[in-house]
Amino acid sequence: MMHHVRPARDDAFQPNRHLEITPDFLRLAIERIRANGYEIIAMDEAVDLLKSGYGSHRYAVLTFDDGYRDNLEIAYPILKELNAPFTVYIATGLIDRTSELWWLALERIIAENDEVVFTRAGETSGIPCRSIQEKNACFNKLVDYLTLELGELDQRTVVRALAEKYRIDMRALADGLVMNWDEVRQLASDPLVSIGAHTHEHFAMARLDKSAARADVNKGLLRLEEELGRRPKHFAYPYGKSHAVSLRDADIIREFGFASSVTTLPGVLQSVNARDPMMLPRVSLNGRFQDPAVVDEYLTGAPFALYRVARWAAAGFGVRSGFSRLFPSTR
Repeated sequence: MMHHVRPARDDAFQPNRHLEITPDFLRLAIERIRANGYEIIAMDEAVDLLKSGYGSHRYAVLTFDDGYRDNLEIAYPILKELNAPFTVYIATGLIDRTSELWWLALERIIAENDEVVFTRAGETSGIPCRSIQEKNACFNKLVDYLTLELGELDQRTVVRALAEKYRIDMRALADGLVMNWDEVRQLASDPLVSIGAHTHEHFAMARLDKSAARADVNKGLLRLEEELGRRPKHFAYPYGKSHAVSLRDADIIREFGFASSVTTLPGVLQSVNARDPMMLPRVSLNGRFQDPAVVDEYLTGAPFALYRVARWAAAGFGVRSGFSRLFPSTR
């Protein structure tokens, strides 16, 4: 799982850094994946092999979420050169510019100010964000509030109000970072590339009622069909963590006829995934850990077994596991 591929930034405050890897690390990761005996294949082939019992060899699929322009301009030439097929999951509202990169807008608001003032439960308060430590604490506090306490529609209302208050142009932010439809078509024209669905508005499906979740998936499908002339076979849940996707959502995706759907839950494929490929785990190429040794370790699956144990222990003892910071949620 990847998002951005672009040169490293030197900003001290980068709360979304886990979503960015460098071109050199992308190339290195592909080399390490292949050196470990994995063939990089398309999602279609992977699902077929998974359903038939894994196949006779190791394989991996490269995926990118959301539809960032650097997937076309930076990642694609590298992947083309290395003959590495990949899938890009498109959130069509981002391409249409009707949805927003709220997590990046929040980063810019905090980066450019010493205090963020917002209204919560009818009360207006300010969160200091002068130092890097305060900025990170502010970001984490606001993200928790927006993703755990507010509904999805209220979340966007609050972020839009903050963007207006602090003069962040959400449309310009998307224009600068996200592909337009002509660019998506350019990418989709290469057989090396698979285009998958990622809803329209990039809402956390589990935080919507069933009809709203279904409608968001359907709108994304219709827009992809309208613009690309074909219906995608594969799906990625926005955010994809336990609070954002549920078994109900897997049922919705299954009803739409998708061949597979991927989460952001960390892990490698196991026999249970062959029985039902509607909630596949993924290995995140995390921008905070751009080290070949980490890629090698992730491919063994061992860190994810430890992650599951840590989650179990945290749930059992009522403790929020710090280990999960190695696998931060996609935004």
